[in-house]
Amino acid sequence: MTRVKLCGMMRPEDVQAAAALHPDYVGFILSAGFRRSISRERFLAMRPLLADSGAKAVGVFVDASAEEILAYAEMLDVIQLHGNEYNSYIRELKQITGKSVIKAFRIASAADLDAAAKSAADLVLLDSGTGTGQTFDWSLLKDFPRPYLLAGGLHPENVRAAIDTLHPYGVDVSSGIETEGIKDAEKMRRFVENARN
Repeated sequence: MTRVKLCGMMRPEDVQAAAALHPDYVGFILSAGFRRSISRERFLAMRPLLADSGAKAVGVFVDASAEEILAYAEMLDVIQLHGNEYNSYIRELKQITGKSVIKAFRIASAADLDAAAKSAADLVLLDSGTGTGQTFDWSLLKDFPRPYLLAGGLHPENVRAAIDTLHPYGVDVSSGIETEGIKDAEKMRRFVENARN
């Protein structure tokens, strides 16, 4: 079954709505300076809301130091890197935290897939990278040699077609489950339902 990741949680009620759907992963933006970034205090308050959901808590970091990530590591199941992190850093992070690592890659052309294919991360996330809700050219993934999370432009209406066409390890969504920049419980429900049925 295709894994489902709901990302960019900012409010307790969003985490509760997500947890009720039992996704495989729920993501929190823990690096500062982004629209969906949350403070450490907010994360600590929301993390327990996942306790009975079976979902893995994913901390998303952008060019963060190992020390910054270590400060969160024991509260996370998975670390996601969304910056310019090198394989040497990824290997070091896996060793010192003991956590699985997802590395995100912006895919604009076939050339971008080479680095993703060779990543030291446990799982790669392939994204349009624009944050605009636009997909990238999925035909580029036809011969991609390893499991991946598909992201970028996914929403309840296209996630089933994406899965049926590409058979990714998992799908990742943030803006596609929002209405006017706020997580929408009904869109979350439809996304998970369509991804799994």
